[in-house]
Amino acid sequence: MMWQRYELVFISIFALQKYMALQHHNMEKSLNILLIGDYSNVHATLAAGLRILGHRVVVASDGDGWKDYPRDIDLRRHTMSKLGSLSYVLRVERLIRRMRGFDIVQLIGPDFLPLKAERTLRYYNMLRRANRRLFLGAFGMDRYYVEACLDRQTFRYSDFNLGSQLRQSEENTHFIADWLHGAKGALNTRIANECDGIVAGLYEYHAAYQKHFAHKLCFIPFPIVPDTNPVAPSTSSSTQSRPLHFFIGLMRQRMAYKGTDVMLRALHRLQARYGDAILVEEVENLPFAIYRKRLLHSDVLLDQLYSYTPAMNALEAMSHGVVVVGGAEPENYAILGEEELRPIINVEPNEDSVYQALCQLVEQRDELPRLKHESQLYIAKHHDYRKVAQQYVDFWLSKA
Repeated sequence: MMWQRYELVFISIFALQKYMALQHHNMEKSLNILLIGDYSNVHATLAAGLRILGHRVVVASDGDGWKDYPRDIDLRRHTMSKLGSLSYVLRVERLIRRMRGFDIVQLIGPDFLPLKAERTLRYYNMLRRANRRLFLGAFGMDRYYVEACLDRQTFRYSDFNLGSQLRQSEENTHFIADWLHGAKGALNTRIANECDGIVAGLYEYHAAYQKHFAHKLCFIPFPIVPDTNPVAPSTSSSTQSRPLHFFIGLMRQRMAYKGTDVMLRALHRLQARYGDAILVEEVENLPFAIYRKRLLHSDVLLDQLYSYTPAMNALEAMSHGVVVVGGAEPENYAILGEEELRPIINVEPNEDSVYQALCQLVEQRDELPRLKHESQLYIAKHHDYRKVAQQYVDFWLSKA
């Protein structure tokens, strides 16, 4: 029906009208905001939403390495040589001294610069002294997340545990040394205790910080720019007549940590079983702009085996009507207050669970249009970057 086709557009328009009205009401309170560092395009997307609401925003980051996310001030470190490191430190010193007078500074995490924690501490102190309020983002690996994973009680499974069993890997050993016993952990503890507030972007990070910093912690969903081209919720002949397109992004050095190795094995089993009925696309270490273009042509994304929740990569895919196979535990829906939409294919952290879920998608592919449509509705309802930006402003101002 016609109303179903435009349901996503109506939700997006309603969200925009609501938050533009709030923005207009608070125009005299327009904020001067510095977002420093970036993971997975969180700060760049948040900045776009804040600007629509009338705030002045500067994003300073290294683009998250080879992903090359957009930023206003480039903090990329091009070399690790002694001369290159000295040149980089001098450049950061000069830039940080200019980052003063902001109403709000938000750090993407305690390691917001590609420097050793001892050096980063100096620039944290400079930012805190020279600006009005400073907030910490709980968006990725840090001390409190590592602690929560290792206690084997906070999460049934995680990057570090499967039930009571710890996951042993070289990468996990490195993270434990850095965050629990090294200078990074000490820096994290200091910033968390001194900052004006902490924003968690996923259920896992909120759970990790809750036991220590409930008084200054807020969960705000990750920001996503919704796609206004809706997928119809009914089956079309085109989706039935072509191969089903599965997509997976690889980072070779992190495959075991992220569970990509397990998901890839399940995909290869699927390909052996269904042959030309499916298409498997594997991409590796692509800049975000190129990665996104490739992703948009797919039907199904496999992502984050050990997560309870869809993160930025999965959410971006969902906004374009790509069905996600990954983490979507009940805790994810509960923290959002979502009682109806269940568009994400949740899997247990093992190969057979992934394989069976993929087989079911192939065998019941007439369900895909509905899942694609509901994925877009989910993003428009919970992750619209304008709505999320206003939630940030409300939280920041509540800590005045």
